[in-house]
Amino acid sequence: MKRGAPGDFEIRDKDAAGRIARFYVRNGKVLETPALLPVVDIARQEPGIDTIREIGFNAVITNAYLLWKRMRRLAAEKKVHGVLGFDGIVMTDSGAYQILQYGSVDITPEEVIEYEKTIDSDIAVILDVPTGNTRSRRQAEHSVQETLRRARAALAKIDPENRVWTLPVQGGTHLDLLEYSARESTRLLGPYRLLALGSPTVLLERYDYAALIDMIATVRLNTPWTIPLHLFGAGHPMIIPFAVALGVDLFDSASYILYARDNRYITRTRTYRLEELEYFPCSCPVCSKYTPKELLEMPPQERTRLLATHNLYTLKKAIDETKQAIREGRLWELLEERSRAHPSLARAFKRLTRYSHYIEKHAPRLKGGSAKGIFIYGPESLHHPRILQHQKMLQARYRPPSYHAVLVPIDPAYKPFTRSPCYRQAAENEKGHIIGYIMHIGPVPHELAETYPLSQFEHSMDTSIETITETTNRVLRYIAAKGYTELTIYMPPPGDPLEPLAQSIAAKAAETLHRIQVKQCRKTTR
Repeated sequence: MKRGAPGDFEIRDKDAAGRIARFYVRNGKVLETPALLPVVDIARQEPGIDTIREIGFNAVITNAYLLWKRMRRLAAEKKVHGVLGFDGIVMTDSGAYQILQYGSVDITPEEVIEYEKTIDSDIAVILDVPTGNTRSRRQAEHSVQETLRRARAALAKIDPENRVWTLPVQGGTHLDLLEYSARESTRLLGPYRLLALGSPTVLLERYDYAALIDMIATVRLNTPWTIPLHLFGAGHPMIIPFAVALGVDLFDSASYILYARDNRYITRTRTYRLEELEYFPCSCPVCSKYTPKELLEMPPQERTRLLATHNLYTLKKAIDETKQAIREGRLWELLEERSRAHPSLARAFKRLTRYSHYIEKHAPRLKGGSAKGIFIYGPESLHHPRILQHQKMLQARYRPPSYHAVLVPIDPAYKPFTRSPCYRQAAENEKGHIIGYIMHIGPVPHELAETYPLSQFEHSMDTSIETITETTNRVLRYIAAKGYTELTIYMPPPGDPLEPLAQSIAAKAAETLHRIQVKQCRKTTR
């Protein structure tokens, strides 16, 4: 298959396990990911398709089943682009949402495939059986097995040379079933060039983002990272950067209009009722022109249209900010920042740290050949991909020159720490191997002090129990792995933020090492 064929996925940049990529659809159409596809309602679209395009969306999604149901012949004649009046990329869902809502649809999987080919969809989805929010394992198993059966049967019908075909992965919150579905779906890749994770809607409505993190990670851990992943129905800005950091590439949502019809105003970190607002925390064209009071006084249809327009601008901004964070190598730091905006996001980020080694595996060490400094905030920074990369390389590749370790606190005011007074004190008085220590990063051999990111960071000096405990363990694991037999620990001045860490290291080291000395850094004035 030649380059640029339907489904080709060309990764251009990456950070964490997220990426910016060119997703080739067909006929020269290319979608840059991460991307969100607004859901377009063929019956009553508000705002209009022209507004969606002007805001910057060059791809949308609509429902092939509803087209078949409401305007079967017209859509067959005019094709889906003609019906929508849209020359960009059109993805069609298959009617699975209606199965989720009503239990069944009056169309067969084979008919859906043929109709999507007839209306000339750019990206098409087979008619799967969504798991939804069922707690019944029997129902969940049925949704997985029936979706896979339909996917295999569809191989004789789909035309991957003409469009991108999407294979939904089912299982919901039954993670073992989701893992099985993901693994079996991987066997069908080739004809299917896009995977999609279904059934997150109820989790999103409940703000159960932590459970959604588990679902995304389960799929990504059991499918090739180079295959793009779509997340159905996840169109709130709150979850977008977290999902991207795990390897989600495409989103779709009708949230912008559904929320607007309920007088709900979307921001990057929460949703407001319009009547709760006195001022708009946004400068999009809608918010720059009107006040909340003026929108409330408008006729409902006009108010809905304007609110939906604002919501689309917010979604576009969330995608663009996530892309920029990838470009700068700051996606992890964006997650840390956002995790403090809402308790549900804090829980989601905590859950995401369980998969930090998967994220670290895909994260680049440097961005574009340049070393950008990292920001260190709280306990979650222990899982920063670049800190984990340092730890891994230190354990695997570094060989110390001496069996006498001299631990010196790293004062962030001195970069590299070899310029600090305490380092000079140790260098003048000790014959051993000098190693700096600091929260989150852990041990830093002085020969590596100027390597990235060991001097390229800004530090909050978080002194939580979790951070002290894990940093202590990292220092002692290093000491044990490298075979040091003698240890000298320099304590920071009393009251220094690093004092609790130093005391923790000294206390635990004394449990395993016989030859240990504790000394005090001389107090200096800056």
